[in-house]
Formats: sequence, structure tokens, C-alpha cells
Amino acid sequence: MDSMSGKTTRTMKFRDPVVENVCDKFLHRSDVGYEKYGRTLHDERTGGHKDLLGYLNDVQEELMDAILYIQAAREQMQDQMQRADNIKYDDTYDNTSEN
Repeated sequence: MDSMSGKTTRTMKFRDPVVENVCDKFLHRSDVGYEKYGRTLHDERTGGHKDLLGYLNDVQEELMDAILYIQAAREQMQDQMQRADNIKYDDTYDNTSEN
């Protein structure tokens, strides 16, 4: 660990770019959280800044948000599929009306 920055350095080899992308997102999320709150999750836990009930509440709120994001994405996908079907139908109708 670098005593000046409090960071450790690790070299990792990835065989799967999906896993690498997720790891990159975790690191970025950690940096954003540190900038926002001025402490790491480890600091928060060991410093007694939040108790177990606080963590469980955070998890519940995040999962509730995730359900809302899933629903919004599903509705967006349905709208796009419906528009695509309408375009296909319009093209089919136009082609048959010319005959």
C-alpha cells in the first residue's frame, strides 16, 4: 500500500473483457464515492459511520431503484419494438398497395 495515497497497486490479467469492464466500473464507482463522501467503504465500516441496519437500508433502496430501472428499460424496449413493427407493417402495406 502506498502510504501517501492509501492505495494499493495490483496487476491483473483478464481473459474476459466483460469481467475487465465490470472491474473498471467498480474502481470508478469507488473513486466517485470517495470524492463524494471523503472516505472509503472500509473507512465507513470500521469508523462506525454506519451500522448494519444502515447498510441493509442502503441495499434495499438500491434494489428498489434497480427494479425501477429494469421496468423503464423494458418499457423502452417495448416502445422500440412496437415502432419497428409499425415501420415493417407500413412498408408491407405500401408494397402491396402498389401492385
